[in-house]
Amino acid sequence: MSMRKLRDDLEFVKVSGHRMHIFRAGSEAGSKLVFMSGSGTVAPMYDFKVLYEKLMSSFRVIVIEKFGYGYSDLYDAPCDIDTVVDLQRKALAELGENGPYILLPHSMSGLEAIRWSQSYPDEVAGIVGLDMALPKTYQEWGSEGLQKRIQAMKKLRRLHEKGLLFWYPLNKRSLTKDEAIQQRLLWKRNAMNDCFISAAKEVLKNAETVASGGRICCPLLMFVSNGKQVSPNWISHQKGFARQENGRLIQLSCGHYVHYYESEMIAERVKEFVKELPA
Repeated sequence: MSMRKLRDDLEFVKVSGHRMHIFRAGSEAGSKLVFMSGSGTVAPMYDFKVLYEKLMSSFRVIVIEKFGYGYSDLYDAPCDIDTVVDLQRKALAELGENGPYILLPHSMSGLEAIRWSQSYPDEVAGIVGLDMALPKTYQEWGSEGLQKRIQAMKKLRRLHEKGLLFWYPLNKRSLTKDEAIQQRLLWKRNAMNDCFISAAKEVLKNAETVASGGRICCPLLMFVSNGKQVSPNWISHQKGFARQENGRLIQLSCGHYVHYYESEMIAERVKEFVKELPA
């Protein structure tokens, strides 16, 4: 699908010779909140809107759309965790953004946020986990469990190519009519693309890298779902990580995309969290 069918009022940056889309809005004087999407989120800019629109008056909101996500190029970049983090850092630097950032990772990007803090502690002022995944999650899958998930993704891609993935859920909370249309176009273009599958293939290695990378070096706040849409032992792993890192955990009774269901409460707690961060 040609990008001309999509919005043309967007901000792109060239990274590794390809275009990456970064959404920026809100108070330029406020702390910088960087939203990081989980695997398979076809349009992060719209997916996170229900939450970031409640924070824009106080903070600088930044949504990174990695390659294969949102409006960014469908470039199948290397997916080892250090390259994934570095590409995002380079994109922000190209736009003149500098840390420290408060990272808000959802699902698989939890690995990226942890690694960012491990590798570049001066750039991360805090992490707010939106039901973020942890190394133990993927380590428990093992190679066999991972292969089953990759095969499932490939099957869904074949269905999508045949026009049979019409039931795929898209969150329309807080979206205008035009934004919902854009989201649908991005779903048609992005769903189950090679970038998603390549990232899945590397997730076990990435989990091992993060698990052996040491402690995070910043305050931590974790919002945790009811665990029903994710892996076994999800909640126990979240609680264990919060204890290990002296973080605060808030248990929710909702699904994996916690920002869909509890955006009002999460926004208020994020404001409180930021106020308490060291100057």
